[in-house]
Amino acid sequence: MMAAGRAGESGARVLLLEKNKSLGKKLLMTGNGRCNLTQAEFDDKEFVKKLNDKKAKFLFSSLASFGPEEAIDFFEKRGLKIKIEKTSRVFPATDKAEDVLGVLVGYLEKNKVEIIFGSEVLDFETVGEKIKAVKIKHQEEVKKISAKNFIIATGGKSYPATGSSGDGYSWAKSLGHTIVPPAPALAPIKVKEGWIKDLQGLKLEDARISIVQNGKEMEMKRGEILFTHFGLSGPMILNISKKIGELVKNGEVGIEIDLFPNLDATGLDGYIQRKFFENSKKEIKTFLGQIFPQRLADKIIFLAEIDPKKKLNYVTKDERKRLADLMKDFRLNVEGLMGFNQAMVTSGGVNLKEIDSKTMRSKKINNLFFAGEILDLDGPTGGYNLQIAWSTGYAAGENTAKQLK
Repeated sequence: MMAAGRAGESGARVLLLEKNKSLGKKLLMTGNGRCNLTQAEFDDKEFVKKLNDKKAKFLFSSLASFGPEEAIDFFEKRGLKIKIEKTSRVFPATDKAEDVLGVLVGYLEKNKVEIIFGSEVLDFETVGEKIKAVKIKHQEEVKKISAKNFIIATGGKSYPATGSSGDGYSWAKSLGHTIVPPAPALAPIKVKEGWIKDLQGLKLEDARISIVQNGKEMEMKRGEILFTHFGLSGPMILNISKKIGELVKNGEVGIEIDLFPNLDATGLDGYIQRKFFENSKKEIKTFLGQIFPQRLADKIIFLAEIDPKKKLNYVTKDERKRLADLMKDFRLNVEGLMGFNQAMVTSGGVNLKEIDSKTMRSKKINNLFFAGEILDLDGPTGGYNLQIAWSTGYAAGENTAKQLK
């Protein structure tokens, strides 16, 4: 939508082919329906740095033209009030993704972008290093549409029910592009422990997790954790999921959760001893339920193999150690990521070396441009991925129109 709107605004006659019967199906799902439309990081170097990927420098040119500041300005100038929340996440003041979509639909209408809904792209007709026409299926009829320039902005493979079934990768490959194998990113983690379902819905505001493989810590993060019926989710987990997905290919991966990150092992042992002394007549189940959510407390006691009704003054030194060990290292074993159905974005895609970062034009096909998630570029939660879409879409649209002049 950004690419088509900007191309129209820049003077091109634009046709948008939409596979669905309506626009923005995936956009309406973002931010749990609130649409975290960008990240209020106005220093391009810092923005790129936070993507934590060497390839991210590809974005510098498009961010310079249309970064977070321009994105906020774009929506505000079109009547959408914006608010900036904690961790610099930017949302519409209404908390409604449909209001963001409304601005984009208005942008397309104002710039006279024609849209064909329910159109399935079948193939491209090329002559030399140029696309001559695109073949589509619309209302059971197959037709060819000729154009001077083409933009592929199909998204990736995440949430395929919204229409992003990975078609763009096969088109790009057929046109000579290299595809970095797509994989789920920002996806919940599935664990092997079946008892995890007993903790479903519990949220820990502050925990430290270590990703371990072959006895070595591969990554460490601290933040919020959400337990699900299959494993773990929440912003921190989603952000570390890409790394876990890569590690799982090479063998077993463990997750060590530090439930008491503010104290080291010695400090925690001292804390427990002091609390045991102060609450000596309490049952361990009652005591631990005052520190953690009761279901988590019950699970720790179960795994420590302690009688939940045991009074604190009868807990042995060995039992106390097992308890402290679990509080510092609540261990889970990774089965894998939940897959494209629950992944927020796709990692992998069209190799960035084959695209001009200033214009988004293909280096293989002279009149082909790319924008958005189809590119081999993705970021963490917090509005980064939508900003990548706005920036690359704006650049593709503008430069497509420029090439016509």
